[in-house]
Amino acid sequence: MERDDRGLRAGGDVVLRSLINRLRGVRTARARDAQQLALDLTAPPHTAAELLARLQTLGLRNVRTAVLTRNRSVMVSLVDGTLRVHRAYLAAPERVHRAIVRFLMSARRADRLAARRVLLAFPVDDGDRRAPRAPERTHPDDERMVATLAEWHARYNAERFHGALQRVTVRISRRMRARLGHYAPAQQGRAAEIALSRRHLRRHGFAEALETLLHEMVHQWQDEQGHPLGHDRRFREKARDVGIGGRARRVVD
Repeated sequence: MERDDRGLRAGGDVVLRSLINRLRGVRTARARDAQQLALDLTAPPHTAAELLARLQTLGLRNVRTAVLTRNRSVMVSLVDGTLRVHRAYLAAPERVHRAIVRFLMSARRADRLAARRVLLAFPVDDGDRRAPRAPERTHPDDERMVATLAEWHARYNAERFHGALQRVTVRISRRMRARLGHYAPAQQGRAAEIALSRRHLRRHGFAEALETLLHEMVHQWQDEQGHPLGHDRRFREKARDVGIGGRARRVVD
């Protein structure tokens, strides 16, 4: 019986040592993974896929793909699961990458606006800058129509946005060829504005131009609420709420 007890104790010791060694191995592997993760976060991403992986590590969800752009009017946007982000953010520090995640994911307006301030404060590398075009001025022949559109902006703001939007410049663009209209947020010393295509007005008529104005006002609402600009679920819901479809019905041909 004593011999059996010694055998049981010896067998138990072997099992215990095996468990201890396994636990040590798990801790070592976890430490190695943590070290690798820290190392990965210090190396800047070089491609859109690597940046997306970095942002997902920091908490980004429900984004399938990422595209790098040179669009300095809209630095970060999200459309149908595709993140469009300025390529300058590849070289940004971790706090800026975390700001991208907060801007896209936070449910609190204050958090989104704070994150946007971080994003806009990050300098775009001079080597990546193209010479900015001079701001387009309203043609004298379009001034009467611009005044009318500004009146409609105020009317729609009162009737459909409950007066929540700020007053912004509304102008007619003679440069705009491929788009019906455009909302540009305030940045780089320029005030926010809505521009409508003169070609759109001439070819499709005033009624459709007013619908385009409403479409751009929904983008204005996104911006002022701290949401990323884009035609995402939130945009479509707000568009339906103000009485328009979630997407432009035409292209300027």
